[in-house]
Amino acid sequence: LLYTGITNDVERRLKAHNSGNGCRFTKHRAPVKLLYTEKAMNRAWALQREFQIKRLPRKKKLSLIGDVPSGATLSNRNSFNVNKL
Repeated sequence: LLYTGITNDVERRLKAHNSGNGCRFTKHRAPVKLLYTEKAMNRAWALQREFQIKRLPRKKKLSLIGDVPSGATLSNRNSFNVNKL
């Protein structure tokens, strides 16, 4: 599964997702692993980029990620970073 979102504190967000306190999508899909991030200039840009990534077909998302580590399930996102889970 791939999850995309934004945050201004990637480490905190990743811990929240893995403790079950993140979004509903990741609540029952732990562990969440960070596979991709992008740094954004501001929140508006991050939201726009998140929307673009969410609209990509899975194959294109995987090409953004590159080589996905074996056993990877999800990844999360942003310091005004766009992260892909």
